[in-house]
Amino acid sequence: MTPDISDQKAPAEDQAVETPSPTANKGKHKDTVRNRKAMQKAATQRFLPIAEIRNDTVVLKNGGLRAVLGVEALNFNLKSETEQKGIIAGYQSFMNTVDFPIQIVMRSTKINIDPYIDSLKVKAKQQKNQLLQEQTIEYAAFIERIVEAADIMQKRFFIVIPIDETPESKSPFTAFFTWMGIDDSGSKALKRHQHFEKRASPLRDRINLVESGLRNIGLNSKRLTTKELIQLYYQVYNPQTSQEQKLSAISDLNTAELTL
Repeated sequence: MTPDISDQKAPAEDQAVETPSPTANKGKHKDTVRNRKAMQKAATQRFLPIAEIRNDTVVLKNGGLRAVLGVEALNFNLKSETEQKGIIAGYQSFMNTVDFPIQIVMRSTKINIDPYIDSLKVKAKQQKNQLLQEQTIEYAAFIERIVEAADIMQKRFFIVIPIDETPESKSPFTAFFTWMGIDDSGSKALKRHQHFEKRASPLRDRINLVESGLRNIGLNSKRLTTKELIQLYYQVYNPQTSQEQKLSAISDLNTAELTL
């Protein structure tokens, strides 16, 4: 008799075994990392209170508007005693005139003067006069020694002028997240667009009042344009990156429809 082999399994070498492709797994891993980074970026942007910047105005997610004035500094110590008293009296009068909240911001940043030093070296090579060439090289070296000894800082002064809806009685926790506007939506964006001009008019009145008060003190101010606001907030939220990657093509941006 011959043994019945109809129920016996085929040899292992004859069986088709599916094995995962290393290339496929590698692609899936990359996709997972890419998706995770995208999710982190979206989560970070979700907590930014800014919805868009247009018409020289910062529009918040909760519908509030912000105008930013750049203010030129003056050296108070170089003024005479009479002038100092006049400035102090003018500032007191200005603060008593303003019946809405304002934010005074002093921004101190480190200046990257490497491009300036490089330009000096280029000019030194272009000098035809030997003496001027040597003096230019010595001046560039002098600037480099100063930078090595201490950081070169730049101070800028701003006044932020707000316009918001009438606040409702809410708990501090609820009011904070309402101001942040975390849960933004298309309906909120449409509402912001519809009420923009209505809120922009009283904002301009506040701007004129602040500018007038600053002129009385002897301070020159200028409202930041849309492009200048984009540059400012880019530097604020990207302090390290902004030193290495400049928004050189900011003039080519379509600022009429730019959103953050």
